[in-house]
Amino acid sequence: MQHLNHTKNPLVVAGPCSAETETQVMQTAEQLARDGRVNVYRAGLWKPRSEPGCFEGVGKQGLKWLRKVRDELGLAVITEVAREDHVKAALDAGLDWVWIGARSTTNPFTVQEIAEALEGSDIPVMLKNPVSPDSRLWKGAVRRLQNVGIHDITLIHRGFTPFQASPFRNEPLWDIPLKVQSELPDLKIICDPSHIAGRRELVGKISLQAWQLGFDGLMVETHVQPELALSDARQQINPAQLSALLDELEQADAAPLEGLRQEVDQKDQQLLELIAARMNVVRQIGSVKKDMGLDIVQQERWERVLNQRISRGNQLGLSEAFLEKILEAIHSESISQQRKWCS
Repeated sequence: MQHLNHTKNPLVVAGPCSAETETQVMQTAEQLARDGRVNVYRAGLWKPRSEPGCFEGVGKQGLKWLRKVRDELGLAVITEVAREDHVKAALDAGLDWVWIGARSTTNPFTVQEIAEALEGSDIPVMLKNPVSPDSRLWKGAVRRLQNVGIHDITLIHRGFTPFQASPFRNEPLWDIPLKVQSELPDLKIICDPSHIAGRRELVGKISLQAWQLGFDGLMVETHVQPELALSDARQQINPAQLSALLDELEQADAAPLEGLRQEVDQKDQQLLELIAARMNVVRQIGSVKKDMGLDIVQQERWERVLNQRISRGNQLGLSEAFLEKILEAIHSESISQQRKWCS
């Protein structure tokens, strides 16, 4: 699995799940601005809820509150867009960023509608993963945005809907975002620990894992009075808790992990060089076999060698199933090399 490069200047996006009142928006933003490490202030204005009758956001009236945050406190501002009219309102209001939520990413028709509404603008877009662990949907959404000229795209990993009992609201499944980022290396990726955790007491743990894995930043739901929040109250933290969390991450030493990864990279390079050297010897063996009139495949010798290598590998702590796979693959390539060389 390819790991990410740990960043020294993380992108920190913070703010309430939902903008509720101008007072709540401004008080939260003022405390976050004092910390000095928050780059972008987030607040949802249109909230997709699972059932009708829940708080679904304040809508367009919240745009002026976000503009006030930017104008008075100097924070860039972002909100979620899920329809064409959301995009138009956000662009007309001059917001600095927009993000596309997990439910929207799940539906290619919705992503296409949003992308077409964004066409011609140069606004940066943050894109959450779909609710299901389908990396093709996530990458497909990126391509839909790129196809209309949006290239400043930041991925947000917010976890995936669990299919069995879990301590988390959404399963992190770290291998999926790491693989997607390795396939889209020009894009930054940040973690949304709030939606993975589902409970404020787990936000720090998830944030630390993301930090040690080298994510480019965090999107953390932060509310001046999280226990009174109208949406996702359980997973939000207050600005003081966010500051303490960022302090902890700055003190966390990722060097041992990075050092070990560099060692793995070096061993991989040595392994590749050894395999290449082995194949060179194999080709020479093929020439000798040809001169001697011998068959390329010496099945009796191969079976003896295979058993010896598996026995030695077991002594080194490697499983027999793994050894069989890798040795068979090397043997197959060796035969192929000899046939090419001697043809």
